[in-house]
Amino acid sequence: MTITIVGHGYVGLVTACVFAHFGNTVWVIGRNPEKLKRLKGGDPIIFEPGLEELLKKNLSAGRILFTDAYDQAIPASEIVFTAVGTPPKAKGEADLSMVLQVAENIGRNLRTGYTVVSCKSTVPVGTNLEVKKVIDSVKPDGAEVDVASCPEFLREGTGINDTLYPDRVVIGTQSQKAAELLLRLHEPLPGTRVVTDLASAELIKYASNAMLATKISFANLMSFYCEACGADVEEVLEAVGLDARIGREFLYPGLGYGGSCLPKDVKAIVTTGMSLNIDTALLDAVEEVNIQAKQNFIRKIFRHIAGKRVALWGLAFKPDTDDIRFAPSLDVLDALLKEGYDVHVYDAEAMDNIRLQYHDKITYHTSAYDAVKSADGLCILTEWNEFKNADLEKVKSLLASPVIIDGRNLYRPDKMQELGFTYISTGRVPVTGTPK
Repeated sequence: MTITIVGHGYVGLVTACVFAHFGNTVWVIGRNPEKLKRLKGGDPIIFEPGLEELLKKNLSAGRILFTDAYDQAIPASEIVFTAVGTPPKAKGEADLSMVLQVAENIGRNLRTGYTVVSCKSTVPVGTNLEVKKVIDSVKPDGAEVDVASCPEFLREGTGINDTLYPDRVVIGTQSQKAAELLLRLHEPLPGTRVVTDLASAELIKYASNAMLATKISFANLMSFYCEACGADVEEVLEAVGLDARIGREFLYPGLGYGGSCLPKDVKAIVTTGMSLNIDTALLDAVEEVNIQAKQNFIRKIFRHIAGKRVALWGLAFKPDTDDIRFAPSLDVLDALLKEGYDVHVYDAEAMDNIRLQYHDKITYHTSAYDAVKSADGLCILTEWNEFKNADLEKVKSLLASPVIIDGRNLYRPDKMQELGFTYISTGRVPVTGTPK
């Protein structure tokens, strides 16, 4: 099959590489000449484990092609996916300007014959009907088009595996013909097929992300209880997660959720609910607890680190990505800089993205150990494996004061106490070791 994906961001590029891997010819449309040049040379631009290798393999095989010309890619394709951003506006509603502009560009370049235009971008209910109206208003005579919604469920850091081995493939459309074509494209993939209407498919993605955000906020709410009463949140949530109806996945406390999906999607489903006159109190509370989780961590820094030199381990919103969109680290950095802290940072992948935003306001280090030298305390914001496996005795020897504030609960409090650290984790009783 020949398909086109408009957008070479995280979703677009991973999806393109996977479909090309299955033997399809995949056109990818972008608009930035420099990025397109890098992609053609095998540079995926974003960090995602295994993506560079998969991209180079498909480039070498001639199965993936990059262009900025709609008239080159669209007429050759049976299916066109849109995978452009839907960032939040000021009040939280999804900005659909790119989706609708892309729809117009696609419509103007459709061939005579049949094409399915399917949206992978996360969009509010009713958007695909608007896309159909835009396309119909500009498409050439003889072009037949159906629209569909095929939401993606990949996670950054495990995107290729999630795309190759999905739990489910959701196809929303009003057309049996479109459904059959999309089912044929997805045939190599495992997972349950959910073929439904457009509105249900659009809502499925928001509902999924809202549920995941709710689990994270619930875990953080329980951490507040545990810190107030002396319980251990890890033991509480481990026992709760053993209930097969609940499970432990995403039931982890910390600094709250971040990234390109959960924050904006929770806001978007809330604004959709408001437009439908639905009481969104539950999801309002999910967002409020997420804010409180970050504030709680920042208060710990001010309370427990006596000096003004602070080291931060981790800047990406999660490990195995360089993504800092809505990352908790941004709130922490802003709070520390506002109070005049001397901030020293290290992250395996995200420092270039942070540097673009903070420039020389903070100090960047090439190793985790360099970052903690002479610091009055260490704050852990991202659960990179190298932090889990760090030489803690070395860390203690480098710190000016043996204080660690852990937003990801990487270490056992009893072990940290034995090593002589003042260790403040999330939802567990703080410990203070005897200096050695």
